[in-house]
Parts: sequence; structure tokens; C-alpha cells
Amino acid sequence: MNVLRFFDKIEDKVRGRLSRYPLIYAFLGGVGVVVFWRGVWHFTDFLSASFLLRESESSTIDLANGLDGLLSILVGTILLLLTGLFVSNFIGNEIIISGIKGDKKVSEKTEVELKQETSAIQKTEEKIERILKHVDQLDHKVIEYLEKINSRLDKK
Repeated sequence: MNVLRFFDKIEDKVRGRLSRYPLIYAFLGGVGVVVFWRGVWHFTDFLSASFLLRESESSTIDLANGLDGLLSILVGTILLLLTGLFVSNFIGNEIIISGIKGDKKVSEKTEVELKQETSAIQKTEEKIERILKHVDQLDHKVIEYLEKINSRLDKK
């Protein structure tokens, strides 16, 4: 538990510093993603070659390719964890939020549920429009009131 807290604090510090330099942050995140997937690719190639060579009873498997893939996976994972991009890159925020809320996946929702959500969104948008109109009207009234006050002050 202390180990998780330690790495969480490191991640917070790294993200805090990198957020001041968005280009560097994006570059490191991109490198982390590429290195991670490069490792997955190479290690999968190694496993595939190992399996195929075992089937053919050949003994010439290059262990360095497997270690290279594992090292890339490790380095990519560390970069992504330090930058706080590991989970969001592979899962995404919307999926995490829907999981917390207990929502179904869109593919699991029925047509009725989707129509209800669409209707709720439309009603919310209509309410927002009404509020914006009301704010606009209040804005005009305040301007008229200030103009009246200014005209009275000018007369004095």
C-alpha cells in the first residue's frame, strides 16, 4: 500500500511539472505509447517465433528479441504511468466515468434507453437556451438601468 502511495505521489509531481510544458508532456506521452506498443509487437513476434520453431523442432530462437520486447513494454509502461497517461490512453475517460456511474455500454443499451437519453439531452439543451435568453434579457435591463443612471448624473 505504501508503494502505491509512493508512486502515486511521484506521478502527481511529474504531471504537475509536465503540465507547465504541454509540448514536452505530449512528446513524452507519445513516446511512451510508441515504446509500449513496440514492445508488445516485438515480444509477440518473439513468442510467435518461439512457438513456430518449437513446432518445427528447431532450436535457433533469439532470446535478445524477447528481452528487447519486454524491456520496451517495461519502459513504455513506466513512462505512461509517470505521466498519468496509462489508463486514459488505453481505456479512456468516458469508459471510466460510465463504469463509476454504473452505466451500460452504448452497444448494450436498448433503443428505448438511447431515445430517453437523447430526449434528456435535448431537454437540457432547451433549458440552457432559456437560461441564456433570460441572462441576455437581464443584461439588456442592466444596460438600460445604467444608461438611465448616467443620464441623470449628466443632468446634475
